[in-house]
Amino acid sequence: MTMPRLSLYKPEKGNDYKFIDKSIWEMFQIGGTDVLVHKYIGPGSATQGDTPTTPKYNSTSETQIQDLLFLENRDRKYDPDIYQLRGVYNIQDIDFNLSQFGLFLQNDTVFITFHINDTVEKIGRKIIAGDVIELPHLKDEHALNDLQFALKRFYVIEDVNRAAEGFSVTWYPHLYRAKCKPLVDSQEFKQILDAVQTDSNGNDTNTTLRDIMSTYEKEMQITQAVLDQADSDAPKSGYDTTQFYTLQKNSTTGQPDIITADGTELFASLETQARDEHGNLLFDNTGDPIYVGSTASTVFKSPETNEYHYGDITMGDGIPPNGIPFSSGIAFPISPADGQFHLRTDFRPQRLFRFNGARWVKFEDNVRMTMNNLGQSDVESCKRFEGKEVREKLLTAFINNPKVNKISGKDIKEKQSLAKALRPKADE
Repeated sequence: MTMPRLSLYKPEKGNDYKFIDKSIWEMFQIGGTDVLVHKYIGPGSATQGDTPTTPKYNSTSETQIQDLLFLENRDRKYDPDIYQLRGVYNIQDIDFNLSQFGLFLQNDTVFITFHINDTVEKIGRKIIAGDVIELPHLKDEHALNDLQFALKRFYVIEDVNRAAEGFSVTWYPHLYRAKCKPLVDSQEFKQILDAVQTDSNGNDTNTTLRDIMSTYEKEMQITQAVLDQADSDAPKSGYDTTQFYTLQKNSTTGQPDIITADGTELFASLETQARDEHGNLLFDNTGDPIYVGSTASTVFKSPETNEYHYGDITMGDGIPPNGIPFSSGIAFPISPADGQFHLRTDFRPQRLFRFNGARWVKFEDNVRMTMNNLGQSDVESCKRFEGKEVREKLLTAFINNPKVNKISGKDIKEKQSLAKALRPKADE
């Protein structure tokens, strides 16, 4: 008589497996913590069917992909019912790592172990990446930003595998090990974050989960404050030279260019002995200039160039130096005076001209622009940007060009991609 061969492993899950599985389940019920699961049921249908890479499905399934190009499920749907499981994980301190380039959160990943059969029985499937869980035992009743709520901590499952410690002597697995990361305010979890919260009495409030736990609005306020400070410190590109005085110099003598009230030049060339209207000698016989000074009947000539720009064409602001009055319009004045400035507003960018007695000479272009990225629609539609200056530049108008023209009864956008402009057509 031969004895049957002893083997802990059997092809079928027999009574040994069931006994061990039941014992492990009891351990989770006794020593585990509650885990509330928001079950992921599939991609949302908000943007499906718009393009070939976003197919439209007849039914919803966890295995469907919303965007086949980027392999993303940006709009996720979750079961409105919440499932309660038991899980076990190791508590660890969450510290900030200051040794790298900035402030980084380390040890924020939690590995939670679930009982396989208990999970499948309650949820109807295994836990998968995309499921969102709550840990009620981590709620903080004394958090400063929770107001009248005691928020549980939310995590999203990123990966699920069979736990190594979950294999019994029968060689069958009993546990799932889920890798969980803290939930962030992003598009994928919009349905969960938009849920209206209830107070301690069970009454609905106008506060959503996003209003309480998300830092998005505070981060936007901080970012806007930094932008406002930068806009105040440097409202426009380049350098502001309006506070500096520009002195026009004579190209021959190097001295300040002064003219009399009747418009005649006060200085002559070095080769001659020039005298002012009172007969005072301005240059001696050696040709060296002698500065006499201006009188009540003399004025400085308007400068022909802005010396502070040093040839930098990006610093022009379309304003004459020294606060000199100037005219503006879409045409030049009929009878201009020597040294008069005129801003042509029909140029793009606007161009400042100076009359030299015979012709209008370009002085500079108004190229200094605001440093923000606001367009006309931003300033008109948002109260936060009310009073802000619109960024004006040819490049801006070209890239963000929403204009539509009607040609032969069809609406044609001015902004056209090269692929559409050169689209091949069959010969007729």
